[in-house]
Amino acid sequence: MTSRSASAPPPGARVRRLRTSRGEFAVVDVTPPPGAGVKGTVLLLPGYTGSKEDFTLVHEPLAARGYRTVAVDGRGQYESDGPADDESAYARDELARDVLAQAEALGAPVHLVGHSLGGQIARAAVLLDHSPFRSLTLVSSGPAHISVSQEQRVKLLRDALAVMSMAECWEAILAMGPPEEVGGPARGVGGQEFLRRRWLGTRPAQLLATGHQLCTEPDRVAELAAVPLPFHVLSGERDDTWPVPDLDEMARRLGAHRTVVDGAEHSPAVDRPAPTARALADFWDDPRPGEPA
Repeated sequence: MTSRSASAPPPGARVRRLRTSRGEFAVVDVTPPPGAGVKGTVLLLPGYTGSKEDFTLVHEPLAARGYRTVAVDGRGQYESDGPADDESAYARDELARDVLAQAEALGAPVHLVGHSLGGQIARAAVLLDHSPFRSLTLVSSGPAHISVSQEQRVKLLRDALAVMSMAECWEAILAMGPPEEVGGPARGVGGQEFLRRRWLGTRPAQLLATGHQLCTEPDRVAELAAVPLPFHVLSGERDDTWPVPDLDEMARRLGAHRTVVDGAEHSPAVDRPAPTARALADFWDDPRPGEPA
């Protein structure tokens, strides 16, 4: 794995504010090199406790394939503003409408990619209005609520946030062994100091509301399958948030292209960025259902 810090943007990146009809969002925006054709624009949504930096290692190979990639901090995530205490601001449909506004601001239609929680938000956006999107890729994001073991971790975090500050919670998380998406000294693209800074920048209400959603999300695969878009389900070969067989079955129900990235777990863009980027670009080049990659 590369040693590049997550706080350092990839080559050619613009770290900026994306102005939309629903406010401004912090993004990392990477375009193909000068003289290269642009095949399309991609909107990348991070997971629970994550941020736009989770996609740092796939921007460059995707730009080389001709894709402009824009990774976003959602409302209340890291460097995007949001209320600290009002959980209603982070209702699923509110976050989905943010995604629709982001896509329009980027010049829809765009390819949409959501990792974990970001996949469920992406799904909700597509179900509200699929017209701003060319395709939907769900990365390590399953058909319904998360596994029982991960529910227990999220509920523990919710209980801690009720009585602790964000700084106190961070220390408690490190002590108990962090959930995979929170990371730790040996996880993620950045080091522990970046992960701590990201954690402290995230709004407590966002974590509370979206954590509850992860534990209660219904199965909406049948609704999604009725949407006339190409679908791609991508995951690592191991995942403790949604079992891989559940992701296989979801792909079958969607008639989706299916990619399993060897050697990756819940965060393929971090664990194995090169094959992850290749699988994404291959799908966008020919966005039709296909045999598992």
